[in-house]
Order: sequence, then structure tokens, then C-alpha cells
Amino acid sequence: MTTTIEAKAQDRDRLKTYYYLRFAVSAAWVALAFTVAKSMPALAAVMLVAYPAWDALANYLDASRSGGLAKNKSQMLNFVVSVVTAVAVAAILPDGMHAVLRIFGVWAILSGLFQLITGVRRWKSYGAQWAMILSGAQSGLAGAHMLSKAAGAAPVSIADIAPYAAFGAFYFLVSAVALTVSSGRRSSKALAA
Repeated sequence: MTTTIEAKAQDRDRLKTYYYLRFAVSAAWVALAFTVAKSMPALAAVMLVAYPAWDALANYLDASRSGGLAKNKSQMLNFVVSVVTAVAVAAILPDGMHAVLRIFGVWAILSGLFQLITGVRRWKSYGAQWAMILSGAQSGLAGAHMLSKAAGAAPVSIADIAPYAAFGAFYFLVSAVALTVSSGRRSSKALAA
């Protein structure tokens, strides 16, 4: 029983670290997108490919620490969609930002759905997944907004994707803090028992 409790605590700690890392990378990406990348098209292009590629890697790493992609179907699908998105963005970049924004919109909808499913699945084991569930839902809405904006004639840039990444960073931070608080409460209860 004690080893099961310790294993769950280690899993929660790993998940907290993962969420803090996702927050840090997303926050750095957003900061660069709103500042340097706006005036450096080459950097913006690299960042636009790197963002879904990083998401694929992060989903792979997270799933591999909790049974692998085969055991975590929603993360496997998120991994595949993110890899396809990174390749599609790299291929479509010469066609302009409207085309890139369309791809990001579809990706946001699909990855949001898979994130929502992962959050619901994890709720029972780890608790404190409400922010990930909200993030998944918000991702779908952001994707629909990106698709709408991509259909218009107004100029678009990496700064039109940055708010989506900023909300993602926020939700990863909230999830990490929620797990930190939840773990503290569980530890206090265990010590009191």
C-alpha cells in the first residue's frame, strides 16, 4: 500500500514538473513571438514549425513516462497530429501566413480535443486536471477563431498565434500549481493519518 502511495506521489511530481516545463517553453515562445520574431521572418518560420514539433515531443515524453503512446491513445493521437502539423507548416510556409494560420487552426481544434480527453482520463488518478480540461476546450475555440481569421483578407502573423500559445502557457502553469497544492494537501492528510 505504501509503495502504491509513493508511486502515485512520484507520478504527480513528474506531472507537475512536466506542466512547469510546458509553461516555461510556451511562455518563452510567446515572448519571442510578440517581440523579436515579429520583425524577423526567418525566426518566425522556425518558431512556427518548432511549436507543434515541441508539442509532439512533449506528448511523447509524457506518455512514455505513463505507459507509452499505445496505452495513452489521446496522447498518441495528439503526438501524430502535432508531427503532421509541424511538417505541414514547414511545407506551407512559402504560401504565406494565412495558409499557416489555417493549419494552426485545425491543429488547435484537434490537439485541444485530445488534451481534453487526456485531462478527463487523468482526473481520476491525479485530480487537479480541470485546467487541462478547460485548456483543451479553449484550444478548440482558439482554433475556430484562427480559421475564421485565416479566411479573411487582413494581414496575419505569428502574433496571431501567440495568444493561443499564451493561454496554453497559462493553463500549464495553473495545472502545475493546482497539482502542487493538491499534493501538499494529500501529504498533510497522510501525515495526519
